[in-house]
Amino acid sequence: MSTHPHRPILGITMGDPAGIGPEIIIKSLSDPEVTNLCIPVVIGDIEILKKADINSSILQKLAITDELNRDFSNCPNGFLVCLSSLDPDVTQLGHPTPETGRAMETYIHTGVNLALSGAIDALVTGPITKTGLKLAGSPFPGHTELIADQTHTDNFAMMMAGPRLKVVLATIHIPLSQVPAKLTTQEITRIINLTRETLITRFGIKNPKLAVAGLNPHAGEAGMFGNEEADLILPAVEKAQKQGFDISGPYPPDTVFFHAVEGRFDAVICMYHDQGLIPFKLIHFRDGVNTTIGLPIIRTSVDHGTAYDIAWTGKADPASMKEAIKMAAVQAINQKRHNNNNGS
Repeated sequence: MSTHPHRPILGITMGDPAGIGPEIIIKSLSDPEVTNLCIPVVIGDIEILKKADINSSILQKLAITDELNRDFSNCPNGFLVCLSSLDPDVTQLGHPTPETGRAMETYIHTGVNLALSGAIDALVTGPITKTGLKLAGSPFPGHTELIADQTHTDNFAMMMAGPRLKVVLATIHIPLSQVPAKLTTQEITRIINLTRETLITRFGIKNPKLAVAGLNPHAGEAGMFGNEEADLILPAVEKAQKQGFDISGPYPPDTVFFHAVEGRFDAVICMYHDQGLIPFKLIHFRDGVNTTIGLPIIRTSVDHGTAYDIAWTGKADPASMKEAIKMAAVQAINQKRHNNNNGS
């Protein structure tokens, strides 16, 4: 755990070396607003990062190491932990390969282990692809499932967070036709509880105001357009209200996000993937952050992919990576404060 009360130690995985991860890390760490918030521990490949660091001197400021069992607080400028040694002149930059897939999976596993051991205060993950993981022989489709398995976590969820809107998804990557069958009062209750706990412990909101979106148009319109609201969603809301939660709904999905953006709610519980992500990305396309809630470690990530089409062209926008780093720092500080206040 960092001995610097206002600069937590953040592990930052490079993501797929063939994608935009290296570039957006270098660009992010070139911003004093970012580095003043944390001690960065970049987990990746020195040769690839050297190729990305053509217009700055970021790597010259970082302590280079391949040792994992060390105190990362003793270099205020941060570290680069070298876990692979890819040749950028041979690696197919802009295209995933088994070699880059294995490298990016190693970065993730190492970052999670460092967070579990307390060597870093939070983990920020660079962009990867399902294709890259598959080429590496990984059984996992993405970060969330891999990290949940490594941390032995069953109770987790995806939150997309920005300054104006936060959404949490009750169902994620399934066909729309399967959503009604996957929704249960028990599952919606689980998501509600997890969202409230996260907003309190990691976002520092003492009494979060939660909204729950309906599934159907007009939230079912008293059963005219569906019964899921009355049968599944409302019982979960009422159960949470009896526990003293500041929660309401189910609301018509076409209006609830407007009220959340206006400040009426701290987060919206959404019934399916695009219900939450369409309004979220409309508001926070550049600066949105993906954070996995319910894990024993703090994990944030960019809310975009590897962008192979513009990788290594200098065109990558670091905005989401910057926000992911800032949010990880804020969550680490809030979590530490909450633990201290509650004697844990």
